[in-house]
Amino acid sequence: MHQLTIIVPLFNEEENLLRVEQKLGEYAENSSIPVKVLLVNDGSTDDSLRMVKEICERSSHFNYLSFTKNAGLSAAIKAGIDHVTTSLTGYIDSDLQTDPDDFEVLLKEIDSYQLVNGYRNQRKDSFKKNLSSTIANNVRNLFTRDGMYDTGCPLKVMHTDYAQRIPFFKGLHRFLPAMIMLQGGKVIQIPIRHYPRVAGTAKFGLRNRLIKPLIDCFGYLWMKRNYIHYEVGEKRLD
Repeated sequence: MHQLTIIVPLFNEEENLLRVEQKLGEYAENSSIPVKVLLVNDGSTDDSLRMVKEICERSSHFNYLSFTKNAGLSAAIKAGIDHVTTSLTGYIDSDLQTDPDDFEVLLKEIDSYQLVNGYRNQRKDSFKKNLSSTIANNVRNLFTRDGMYDTGCPLKVMHTDYAQRIPFFKGLHRFLPAMIMLQGGKVIQIPIRHYPRVAGTAKFGLRNRLIKPLIDCFGYLWMKRNYIHYEVGEKRLD
């Protein structure tokens, strides 16, 4: 019986999909717990959907969802989480700048925490991308106080019951650790490996990394002020 579902959102990633099949297929074969992979096609306009279907035909490790049109990364992650039936949910980007084998590093901590977040302490991105991400993370920390240096790191493992209670809106994928903490969950960040992108194109520019996240911080503050959290001590339901 599977214990971990790895969500892989993708949009126009036909150049990366064979690597995704190889690397995640190898990880699923050798992982410490039973793993399956859920590819979420976010309305790609290239040949990604055809390739995703072929991957799922070739390997029982892979399943897929496909949107009728592009809805964005937050929607793709949300849809993936909604369809997870395993106790643990993982997340990795289809560009494979992080290594699926590093899920093993995160899984070592998952019994003690509700979310284990990767931390790219030696990033292999351009100076401009690194600088904008550093600024964005520092700004988010001022609002969320979640202690994450790299909340946008595309390698995470969460307890599914916590993940499925997160009320998503656009941009909220940047606040996953903070939203777990709002539920009383514990989070931790673990250093992982990071690699340069070898194929495809980045989908985020300066506006996505700085301006939009700043606006989203105010949405998070509203959410934090109005968030409902309760625990049932006793019950009788006839």
